[in-house]
Amino acid sequence: MHKTSITHSELDERLSNLAESMDSYDSSVTGLAQKYDTGRVELEITKPTAWRRERAPGERSAANSIEEQFRFEVALILTQSREDEVLLARRIDFSRRLLDISLERAGLDFSDLSRPRSGSGLDSNLDRAGFPADLLRRWRELHALRKELVERNLYLVLINVERYAHTRVSRMDLMQEGSSVLFRAVDGFDWRRGWLFRTYAVHWLNQAFRSFLYNFGNTVRVPVYLQKAMKHVNEAMGRLGGQSTTAEEISKETDIAQNVVESAIGASRLTRSIDSELSHDSEGALRDLLAIDEASDGPYDPEMEDFSLQDGVDMALRRLSPREHFVIGLRFGLDGQLEHTLAEIAVRLGVSLERVRQIQVRAISKMNTPKLRKAIDPFLV
Repeated sequence: MHKTSITHSELDERLSNLAESMDSYDSSVTGLAQKYDTGRVELEITKPTAWRRERAPGERSAANSIEEQFRFEVALILTQSREDEVLLARRIDFSRRLLDISLERAGLDFSDLSRPRSGSGLDSNLDRAGFPADLLRRWRELHALRKELVERNLYLVLINVERYAHTRVSRMDLMQEGSSVLFRAVDGFDWRRGWLFRTYAVHWLNQAFRSFLYNFGNTVRVPVYLQKAMKHVNEAMGRLGGQSTTAEEISKETDIAQNVVESAIGASRLTRSIDSELSHDSEGALRDLLAIDEASDGPYDPEMEDFSLQDGVDMALRRLSPREHFVIGLRFGLDGQLEHTLAEIAVRLGVSLERVRQIQVRAISKMNTPKLRKAIDPFLV
């Protein structure tokens, strides 16, 4: 059967006519999609250069970083009027209906197309998967339209990322997260509700930025519920007198359980690399401010730790009886001793090997507590 194609302007005219009667729009558009599928009508695929302005003579990017280059490229993208945005959203909706018909005929789901596969490019991946040619064409049509709406709104990423510029997270990481989530915003956008796409997209962007900060904003990941508690704790401390405020006072002020308040205060401590720069305009690093012992190999000293491995071991051993302490010390070579076998320890104590094993099991059981595991875990590899 001979293939035909339809331009975006022709499709917009037909969809606009159908939209004049919104009560029957869905059924009419579904019928049109089935008609186009049967007639093998292909939608126009526009090149990205169509929604970019031409560079002025001599205009070149003076970017010194990837972020500056990204900003320069976004500045070349033409924004849309509200009417043009609605037309593009209708095309996306119509293209998705065509794809759904092809997927149903092939017995596939949309997730089959988006699932990662081996290969370099989108089209080559799909071709090697052996999908029908008409299905590949419908996917390319939809992807091109989604990409256009995403790129037309990349400026929203640059505007809204500034709200999070004070955080310790890389701005480029946030920009990447925002650019990616715009595709999810496109898939969930419903032009029938009368909203502007940017209103809907900004909600998704803020959700993505906050989620990224919650999950990757700290060197040590802090649970989201605890990070939210930290916000209320810090606000309460500001009202009650600062760092001298007790956890009990904060708990009464915020109606947050005291143990959660204590955990939030502990988790709010900053972690910073000693190799990090002091400031953006300074060449010095934090390590330059630390007093270095000439007899040591560097600025680190075990005394800098809040809690050392030796402290944890001593805490564990204090829970044991003298005999249990003696067995564990010999068995694992503590306090500078060599490691001994159970048989060697049995000879030293004048008891059977089985008795030594029982003492060892009981001693380890005594030391295996949540508090001690929390103290020792940071030192275990």
